[in-house]
Amino acid sequence: MTQLTSQQPRRRGRIFPELTLSPEELAKRKAEDELFYQRCWAIFEQLRPELMKEHYGWYIAIEPDSGDYFIDQNKETASKKAREKHPNVIHFLFGINETGVTGRI
Repeated sequence: MTQLTSQQPRRRGRIFPELTLSPEELAKRKAEDELFYQRCWAIFEQLRPELMKEHYGWYIAIEPDSGDYFIDQNKETASKKAREKHPNVIHFLFGINETGVTGRI
């Protein structure tokens, strides 16, 4: 392990300060993310009652522009199926249950 000496400068701040986003840009991206989530959630809400009957506890990856969805018992596989069909498009992953949550607390 190396130790800092008085001759070595200490780093302060960001490594790439030119990549720092303005508060306006951060707010814009947050709004876009929320809109994307809401579009995916609307599709999930329509599908959930039917899917819960046979696929409870599985995972669903939704691509909102096409309305395509991909289900599997494994969340990585569901996500992979979505990426194979729509390689350059972002999708959202939900758990097929009452809340749509995929993780554990």
